[in-house]
Formats: sequence, C-alpha cells, structure tokens
Amino acid sequence: MTIRELVERLIAWTDRLFPDPPRAAVLSTALRDAFSTRTDEVTAGACAEITAVAHTVARHLELRFEPEGTEPADTQSRGWPPPDGAAVRSEAGGVRDVHRTADGTAVIRIDSLHSIQHARPYIDAAFDLARGAPRIVVDLRHNGGGDPATLAAVCGRLLGAATHLSDVRYRERHRQWWTPEPTPGATLTAPVHVLVSAQTYSSGEALAYHLQAQGRATIVGAPTAGAADHVTPIRLAPTVTALVPEAVVIDTVTGANWEGKGVIPDIACPADQALSKALGLASPR
Repeated sequence: MTIRELVERLIAWTDRLFPDPPRAAVLSTALRDAFSTRTDEVTAGACAEITAVAHTVARHLELRFEPEGTEPADTQSRGWPPPDGAAVRSEAGGVRDVHRTADGTAVIRIDSLHSIQHARPYIDAAFDLARGAPRIVVDLRHNGGGDPATLAAVCGRLLGAATHLSDVRYRERHRQWWTPEPTPGATLTAPVHVLVSAQTYSSGEALAYHLQAQGRATIVGAPTAGAADHVTPIRLAPTVTALVPEAVVIDTVTGANWEGKGVIPDIACPADQALSKALGLASPR
C-alpha cells in the first residue's frame, strides 16, 4: 500500500466518525496537501509523518506501524478490546506511588487511568490513605490517560456530591459523564494540587482540566499535550492501526476543552520541579 492510499483510508474514516465536520475538513485538507503525491510504500517513518501532520488539527490522532500485522483492514469500528485484568493488577491500577511527606501532605502518583472495572480497588486504596492529610498532591506528570470512568471516580473522591463533569458528543449520540454518588465519609476536603507536564495526555489531561474548572485543584507544572478528543482504534491496513477521533469533550463549566492548547497550569514551572514547587507553597493548616 502506498502512503497516498493509506491517507485516503484515514480520511474516509475521519469523515465517517469525527463529529466536528469543520475540523474534519481541515484535517482532510492538511493530509492531502502533505501526502497526495506520495506513492512510496508505508513505513514506520511514514506513519510518524502522517501523525505529525494530523496533530496540527487533532492531537489524539495517531498511526501505529505493526510490521508483523496480518489482520485485514476494518470495515466497521470495533471499539476498544476488553481490558486485561491481570495487566491492570500488575500495575496496581495505574497507581504508581502513595506517600506522606514530613508535614503530612499526601502525594498520590497516578500514571494510568486503567479500566475502572479493575482499577477501582487501587484508586480507592490510594485515596483512603490520604484521609486526614492536611493537603493532597495528585501527580499526573506521567499519566497517559485511559478510562473516563476512572477519572470520574478520582474526581468523585475530591468533589463530593455527584457532579456533572462533561458532555461527550459523538456523531449520533451524546454521553454525560458524572462523578459517582459519594460513599459517606469518602470525600476528601483538603486542598489539592495537581502536577502536570507535556506527558500528561488524554484522560489524564481531562482529570486535571475538570478539577481546575470545578475550582477544586491548583494545577502546577507545564502545559499538557492537548489531546481532548475521544478516539477509537481502526485498522487501516494489516500493518497500520490508527487512533481515530470519534467524539468531542465539552467541560460542563467552561463549555470548552483543552484540545490543541493543553491544560494551562495555575502555577507554571518546569515539570521536573512541579512537586517541589507544590510542596514549597504555603504550608497546610
């Protein structure tokens, strides 16, 4: 398959799935302008080139080259495969570390938002360990995103009452995301600082953005990646899978999202200094 042929398949899928026709049109034009004359064969480098052009319009669109792939191209969107419970448990549901500093601040590092089906015990345990802390730091600097239900569960531990976080708009349906009804005594009311970086991505960004919009957290660090669209995997060819935008997220408070610009910190600093910066702010009461 040539690069031009692959790009036309990608455009056909974005036209089919993307619920924002003006952005889809801009994306199609950008891709055709860059690749309409490319008759060379698809390679990993070509997939990276296509991804880079796509990112000027849709930061979550990504092409993955799989040289050993043999499955035929998709004709229907199959959605995400079921989560691997054993893999989620091996990573403690994405919770990388929980500890207390000398002043009692609870620091919770979450690197992934795995499926809530398997991640819930680890998320609950992490925030249970933060009970009584005078301040909470949630470290999302390495968070690559994941399940919106898991980000809603984290927000729920910090917001309390069931809260409408966002509307997700697909071509033919809308979905609202709310935090779960709180369990008595589970809500944490201490001040919250959320650490972010350019590696904070997708649902990791959503977690920071929604907490910032709700006025519940101070964001510290560097702007995030800016990937707000929901995506679904589509096999374009035996050797290429694309993550194609299929929905747009609208935050309930701002009426907008972080696509292209990222989550902008309230306190800007280099990402590797964000924890010390947060811990150096006014001491908790």
